[in-house]
Amino acid sequence: MIKYLKLYDDKCVGCMTCTATCSRLYAKVDDPAKSRIQVLPAGSGRFHLVACDQECRKCVAECPVQAITVNGQGVVMINKNLCVGCLACVAVCPIDAMRFFPAESVPFKCVACSACVKTCPKDALEIAEKADSPQSREYLELAAAVQQGGRK
Repeated sequence: MIKYLKLYDDKCVGCMTCTATCSRLYAKVDDPAKSRIQVLPAGSGRFHLVACDQECRKCVAECPVQAITVNGQGVVMINKNLCVGCLACVAVCPIDAMRFFPAESVPFKCVACSACVKTCPKDALEIAEKADSPQSREYLELAAAVQQGGRK
């Protein structure tokens, strides 16, 4: 199973409580640019929420130093001690959920910690679980093959 942050764009009012909570927790400042979740304007008073779905896992396969792995709960994690800051993971992320702030040495992303869920006044966020898909397993297998020295 994969633990992830389920997003409800239709409930979001753009209050930015989630980004404030996240950036204060992880970056120790209230700065939406340093939040692991993003709230993007979608026009007509609507908003689009962006956070790692934990399923794509292209970043896991792309990382040249194997600094990105998947933990036992299915959450994609970045080992800051191994990361060399090449930003290959940021470049390969199809939904721009892998983030980078110029003053930081390594990229960052949502780890489904639930802090933002607890503070969202509109219930636009939820911690949920889903089954691994063939796609998510494919990128884990590719990453394992790269670690063993050969591409699939």
